[in-house]
Amino acid sequence: MKILVVDDDPHLRELVSITLERAGYQTVTARDGQMALTHAIRESPDLIVLDVGLPELDGLEVCRRLRARSDVPILFLTARDDEIDRILGLELGADDYVTKPFSPRELVARIKAILKRSTAEGSTTILRHGPVELDVPGHSVWIDGSMLALTATELSILRRLMQTPEAIVSRPQLIDAIYGAGSAVADRTLDSHLRNLRRKLGDQGWIGAIETVHGIGLRMGTWPG
Repeated sequence: MKILVVDDDPHLRELVSITLERAGYQTVTARDGQMALTHAIRESPDLIVLDVGLPELDGLEVCRRLRARSDVPILFLTARDDEIDRILGLELGADDYVTKPFSPRELVARIKAILKRSTAEGSTTILRHGPVELDVPGHSVWIDGSMLALTATELSILRRLMQTPEAIVSRPQLIDAIYGAGSAVADRTLDSHLRNLRRKLGDQGWIGAIETVHGIGLRMGTWPG
């Protein structure tokens, strides 16, 4: 698989590239936001590691522009230890983030988890609930005949909930299904993805698509139509 590494620090670009190549990935690098957009179109990477503080265009703007045309998984690599930046990045459609300084082992683990979610194998399974149809092997979601653009993480959340739509899924169960058992993921990260997913379903007419059962977990709502 090919990974685009975007950072204006040449030493960090080299470190990340070497780390990923040792893990078996092919890498392409970019030093600024404009170059990142060009490479994202030209190279068709399977995932993008994207720094927030970039020249030309910052990482948040790069993410915004990419999401207008692509659902390629994006992992933010940021020196900003600021919760607002993290949540904003996820709301723009990023799949995860790692804060500098980082552990190379953690970075590889996060990337493997994202790629596993975005390329999960499936049979010919089609999940349906209300007006929503989720094509598991095709990694696509349709609602009333219109395709819904979801990130890999959002799709994984919806898939897990639709597997048992009437059952309540606890937050730890949901995190394990998305990121892998024992993953340390902040509640705010999951909340951001859930908020985006609810908004996208709501924009298609299903405001209560995902219900929160306070103190227990989440489940699919009842279609009002």
